[in-house]
Amino acid sequence: MAVIKCEFRSDVLQIDTAMNVILPQEARADTPDGKLPALYLLHGMSDDESAWLRRTSIERYAVPLGIAVIMPDGGRSFYTDMARGPKYWTFLTEELPCIARSFFPLSDRREYNYIAGLSMGGYGAFKAALGRPDMFAAAASLSGALDMAALGEHADDYAEEFTNIFGDLDRIKGSENDLFYLADKVSRGKAAAPALYQCCGTEDFLYGANVKFKNYCDKIALAVTYEESPGDHNWAFWDEYIQRVLAWLPIPPIAA
Repeated sequence: MAVIKCEFRSDVLQIDTAMNVILPQEARADTPDGKLPALYLLHGMSDDESAWLRRTSIERYAVPLGIAVIMPDGGRSFYTDMARGPKYWTFLTEELPCIARSFFPLSDRREYNYIAGLSMGGYGAFKAALGRPDMFAAAASLSGALDMAALGEHADDYAEEFTNIFGDLDRIKGSENDLFYLADKVSRGKAAAPALYQCCGTEDFLYGANVKFKNYCDKIALAVTYEESPGDHNWAFWDEYIQRVLAWLPIPPIAA
């Protein structure tokens, strides 16, 4: 495997930005297009593109799978087109995949594209997969901030920042920034729903929101694989569960 720090210009964000990429050193010949399955792996609110590499053994876990892992810098954007700031949703779902595929031999086929993230990145991963089910076959949220409408209502310390991100916080519910709304939309749609995996520690401050989202998916018959265990909002939990995510993802096995 190679680990590549890639600095590049984003026309959407209007800034120079970066991504870290874990890349198998040999292209796969067993996928229909001969290109690599790709996992877009998103960081949390206080991190950057280096966090997963520094805090977990994601490189070692990815080696036997023959998968590329793309870890972009998402700032503190919640991976949205911010009300007062850059368009990180457009960056994540349109510009970044095109740029990554221009640099590296990554498949553009839906069945070989996956997205996952922790905390803010868990929200971003589910938003990307539910908002663009045509792009991603599977998505995983680790300790995700999945109920932004409720979080916005009680985020006094972050009220100004969240307003800059989402605009009027009272309008999150029922909007494209509301995962419950997106889940319902996908469950009623004709397009294939992405496979969803969700996990959270029972001591995590986001545990209640995770249970609420899982129960809502059950209510609307949107399939989600859910796991919980004792654990808090920390890297010990995420290092353990990213291994479970990789085992769950529908990555084709490398042909012998």
